[in-house]
Amino acid sequence: MYPPYLNETRTEMDFCEAVRQIIAAAPEKEWVFVCDGLNTHKSEMLVKLAAQECHLGNELGKKGKSGILKSQQSRAEFLHTPSHRIRFVYTPKHSSWMNQIEIWFGIINRKLLKRKSYIFSFGIRYSNAISARSSPQ
Repeated sequence: MYPPYLNETRTEMDFCEAVRQIIAAAPEKEWVFVCDGLNTHKSEMLVKLAAQECHLGNELGKKGKSGILKSQQSRAEFLHTPSHRIRFVYTPKHSSWMNQIEIWFGIINRKLLKRKSYIFSFGIRYSNAISARSSPQ
Protein backbone atom coordinates (compact mmCIF):
# COMPACT_ATOMS: atom_id res chain seq x y z
CA MET A 1 0.00 0.00 0.00
CA TYR A 2 1.39 3.37 -1.00
CA PRO A 3 0.38 6.77 0.36
CA PRO A 4 -1.63 9.03 -1.93
CA TYR A 5 0.25 11.49 -4.06
CA LEU A 6 -0.50 15.20 -3.99
CA ASN A 7 0.02 17.47 -6.96
CA GLU A 8 -1.09 20.95 -7.83
CA THR A 9 -2.77 19.53 -10.95
CA ARG A 10 -4.50 16.27 -11.94
CA THR A 11 -3.20 15.71 -15.46
CA GLU A 12 -2.56 12.40 -17.16
CA MET A 13 1.16 13.22 -17.00
CA ASP A 14 0.95 13.67 -13.21
CA PHE A 15 -0.84 10.34 -12.79
CA CYS A 16 1.54 8.48 -15.10
CA GLU A 17 4.53 9.87 -13.23
CA ALA A 18 3.05 8.71 -9.91
CA VAL A 19 2.42 5.22 -11.35
CA ARG A 20 5.93 5.15 -12.83
CA GLN A 21 7.45 5.99 -9.42
CA ILE A 22 5.44 3.29 -7.66
CA ILE A 23 6.38 0.66 -10.25
CA ALA A 24 10.06 1.67 -9.98
CA ALA A 25 10.01 0.53 -6.33
CA ALA A 26 9.68 -3.08 -7.54
CA PRO A 27 9.95 -3.14 -11.34
CA GLU A 28 9.25 -6.85 -11.86
CA LYS A 29 6.38 -7.20 -9.37
CA GLU A 30 2.75 -7.50 -10.32
CA TRP A 31 0.81 -4.31 -9.62
CA VAL A 32 -2.91 -3.68 -9.29
CA PHE A 33 -3.99 -0.04 -9.07
CA VAL A 34 -7.48 0.76 -7.81
CA CYS A 35 -8.80 3.96 -9.37
CA ASP A 36 -11.99 5.87 -9.89
CA GLY A 37 -13.26 6.55 -13.40
CA LEU A 38 -11.41 9.83 -13.92
CA ASN A 39 -10.35 10.18 -17.57
CA THR A 40 -6.67 10.56 -16.59
CA HIS A 41 -6.86 7.00 -15.19
CA LYS A 42 -7.70 5.72 -18.69
CA SER A 43 -5.41 7.90 -20.77
CA GLU A 44 -3.36 7.22 -23.89
CA MET A 45 -0.19 7.95 -21.94
CA LEU A 46 -1.15 5.41 -19.24
CA VAL A 47 -1.83 2.69 -21.84
CA LYS A 48 1.57 3.33 -23.41
CA LEU A 49 3.25 3.20 -19.99
CA ALA A 50 1.53 -0.08 -19.07
CA ALA A 51 2.35 -1.65 -22.45
CA GLN A 52 5.99 -0.61 -22.13
CA GLU A 53 6.35 -1.80 -18.51
CA CYS A 54 4.63 -5.13 -19.31
CA HIS A 55 6.90 -5.58 -22.36
CA LEU A 56 3.90 -5.94 -24.66
CA GLY A 57 4.62 -5.60 -28.34
CA ASN A 58 0.99 -4.84 -29.18
CA GLU A 59 0.14 -2.33 -31.86
CA LEU A 60 -1.84 0.14 -29.79
CA GLY A 61 -3.51 1.96 -32.65
CA LYS A 62 -4.29 5.65 -32.84
CA LYS A 63 -6.23 7.64 -30.26
CA GLY A 64 -9.77 8.31 -31.43
CA LYS A 65 -9.25 6.24 -34.59
CA SER A 66 -8.31 2.58 -34.09
CA GLY A 67 -7.02 -0.19 -31.86
CA ILE A 68 -6.64 -0.11 -28.10
CA LEU A 69 -6.29 3.67 -28.06
CA LYS A 70 -9.53 4.23 -30.00
CA SER A 71 -11.77 5.08 -27.04
CA GLN A 72 -11.73 5.53 -23.29
CA GLN A 73 -13.61 2.23 -22.99
CA SER A 74 -11.08 0.31 -25.11
CA ARG A 75 -8.21 1.82 -23.11
CA ALA A 76 -9.90 0.88 -19.80
CA GLU A 77 -10.44 -2.71 -21.03
CA PHE A 78 -6.76 -2.98 -21.97
CA LEU A 79 -5.61 -1.55 -18.63
CA HIS A 80 -7.95 -3.94 -16.77
CA THR A 81 -6.69 -7.11 -18.53
CA PRO A 82 -5.99 -9.69 -15.78
CA SER A 83 -3.05 -11.27 -17.62
CA HIS A 84 -1.04 -8.02 -17.55
CA ARG A 85 1.60 -7.61 -14.85
CA ILE A 86 0.38 -4.05 -14.32
CA ARG A 87 -3.35 -3.57 -14.33
CA PHE A 88 -5.98 -1.09 -13.22
CA VAL A 89 -9.26 -1.84 -11.48
CA TYR A 90 -11.93 0.83 -11.57
CA THR A 91 -14.53 1.56 -8.92
CA PRO A 92 -18.10 1.67 -10.24
CA LYS A 93 -19.38 5.08 -11.21
CA HIS A 94 -20.99 6.99 -8.31
CA SER A 95 -19.87 4.42 -5.74
CA SER A 96 -16.49 5.80 -4.78
CA TRP A 97 -16.15 7.12 -1.22
CA MET A 98 -14.20 9.98 -2.82
CA ASN A 99 -17.47 11.24 -4.30
CA GLN A 100 -18.76 11.81 -0.78
CA ILE A 101 -15.53 13.59 0.23
CA GLU A 102 -15.68 15.80 -2.87
CA ILE A 103 -19.30 16.70 -2.10
CA TRP A 104 -18.35 17.56 1.49
CA PHE A 105 -15.45 19.79 0.39
CA GLY A 106 -17.74 21.42 -2.18
CA ILE A 107 -20.21 22.34 0.56
CA ILE A 108 -17.42 23.73 2.74
CA ASN A 109 -16.08 25.70 -0.21
CA ARG A 110 -19.46 27.23 -1.03
CA LYS A 111 -20.58 27.97 2.53
CA LEU A 112 -17.41 28.78 4.42
CA LEU A 113 -14.52 29.59 2.14
CA LYS A 114 -16.51 31.59 -0.43
CA ARG A 115 -14.00 30.80 -3.18
CA LYS A 116 -11.02 32.31 -1.41
CA SER A 117 -7.63 30.80 -2.09
CA TYR A 118 -5.74 29.11 0.71
CA ILE A 119 -2.37 27.43 0.41
CA PHE A 120 -2.24 24.42 2.67
CA SER A 121 -0.77 21.65 0.50
CA PHE A 122 2.56 21.93 2.38
CA GLY A 123 0.76 21.10 5.63
CA ILE A 124 -0.87 18.05 4.06
CA ARG A 125 2.44 16.84 2.63
CA TYR A 126 4.15 17.40 6.00
CA SER A 127 1.38 15.53 7.81
CA ASN A 128 1.62 12.60 5.36
CA ALA A 129 5.41 12.48 5.78
CA ILE A 130 5.07 12.34 9.58
CA SER A 131 2.42 9.61 9.31
CA ALA A 132 4.60 7.55 6.98
CA ARG A 133 7.57 7.78 9.35
CA SER A 134 5.57 6.86 12.43
CA SER A 135 3.65 3.93 10.94
CA PRO A 136 4.98 0.39 11.51
CA GLN A 137 6.89 -1.12 8.58
